[in-house]
Amino acid sequence: MNDLNPSAEMRSGEELDLAAVDAELKHRIDGLSGTPKLRQFTGGSSNLTYLITYPGRSLVLRRPPFGTRPKSGHSMIREYTVMSAIAKEYPAVPHLHFHQPEEGSALGAEFYVMDEVPGVKVGRDLPSRWGLGEDGNRKLSFAFFDKLIELHAIDFKAVGLADFGRPAGYVERQVLGWNKRYEPVITDDVEPCEDIRKWLEENRPTTESGASILHGDFRLDNTIIDADDPLNIIAVLDWEISALGDPLMDLGNTLAYWLEPTDPEDVVRYRMQPSTAPGMPVRSEILDYYEAKSGRSTADFDFYLVAGVWRLAVILQQIYYRYYTGQSTNDKFVNFGKRVNALATWSRALIERA
Repeated sequence: MNDLNPSAEMRSGEELDLAAVDAELKHRIDGLSGTPKLRQFTGGSSNLTYLITYPGRSLVLRRPPFGTRPKSGHSMIREYTVMSAIAKEYPAVPHLHFHQPEEGSALGAEFYVMDEVPGVKVGRDLPSRWGLGEDGNRKLSFAFFDKLIELHAIDFKAVGLADFGRPAGYVERQVLGWNKRYEPVITDDVEPCEDIRKWLEENRPTTESGASILHGDFRLDNTIIDADDPLNIIAVLDWEISALGDPLMDLGNTLAYWLEPTDPEDVVRYRMQPSTAPGMPVRSEILDYYEAKSGRSTADFDFYLVAGVWRLAVILQQIYYRYYTGQSTNDKFVNFGKRVNALATWSRALIERA
């Protein structure tokens, strides 16, 4: 395991039964022997991810978080279905073994198991040992966005995902859905944001840009990069909110994370990926690149960026609500309420500019 994709002892309240996991895996996967070591990945803020190491074999188990969850959120079968379908056309997904529904699960919850992909999972900063420099940083950025463009180019019907969702009306459902999800998780220390929700509902585009497979959470820190070739992205992870719909919504979600040095300080301080490093392209350059390679216009992109920033705020608030109400004891969520308020302020600035 690379030290840039660290694992640790399981967090309190998020432990798994090692004997039950071992028995289930040996029943479902040939060639496993010995007693495994079970650890938890430290990254991620939503679904829980565990490293299970046998002699000569490393597996990854994904399951939903403990505590209250949105009815349609944290779907393991959703991740498993889309990765299985696109594996031949889009090899940047891990090899999958099996999915287990909640009914009959040895863990008392839905989960799936896949092979570990050895490599580097970057965080806020790139490894200094790579020494990419400005030119290398720029090339890595565009290699990352190439993976999004390649995903959006897949014929979802041809890979068996015609019934994966309803592409038509995706933008409207997203706006109304995220607005609705925010209301029950508002806490005393975050803004209600009625103005932002209203603006999104009133400014939806009248037509959609097409229909594609959407990752839903496409970030550089949701990829695995070849440790020996840092311009080679070998795996894309965390497909829990993948869908079929307008690809510009997916791009808007991605660019909400792609912060620039000139973005508000209260937002940039919480950046999750090295998008502010020297040489990294800014959002306007990425839009030009995406348009040129995909053939899809990004001329009226303001709505999509605001929608992406607001969606991120709601996701963080859902997580923060579990911490605020004592359903999660992970202290890394302690400042999520402040992040939500900062994103709300940024959303208003983007709306004013639009």
